[in-house]
Amino acid sequence: MRAEIADRTDLGLAARSFMDKGQLVPDEVVLGMIACALDANVHANGFLFDGFPRTIAQAQALDAMLNQRGAEIALVLALEVSEEELVNRLVNRGKTSGRSDDNEEVIRARIEEYENKTAAVASHYQKLGKVTHVKGEGNVDEIFQSLCKHINTVNAY
Repeated sequence: MRAEIADRTDLGLAARSFMDKGQLVPDEVVLGMIACALDANVHANGFLFDGFPRTIAQAQALDAMLNQRGAEIALVLALEVSEEELVNRLVNRGKTSGRSDDNEEVIRARIEEYENKTAAVASHYQKLGKVTHVKGEGNVDEIFQSLCKHINTVNAY
């Protein structure tokens, strides 16, 4: 998504307009970006999606998109971080990122949106035995190493 926004593609501009309002980017825009990335990287050894899919509908669409390409989700890493820690991190990011949506009101609304829609995605993949929970608070290097350990155990498609 960041590349699409930076490249000022039609999909990137559409995404930015929603993000600037603190809204989630609609499925058709996000899925279009994912399809473009998959098609532009057909020889990639795998993909790491950050913050996607956000809804059951997106997860199902992604599963279908990957299935058409002979691939599937291998692993879902669920970072466990408290709400207050998330708010603090994102407010601090907003001080340097220039992102208009990094303010406490918008952040708390996004967390509520996550609880209402995105948490169910983990349940979707949990039923398939693909979810691993990772502690997301503490030493950054230790968290990174933990994530890498789990990713490196996956046989990419």
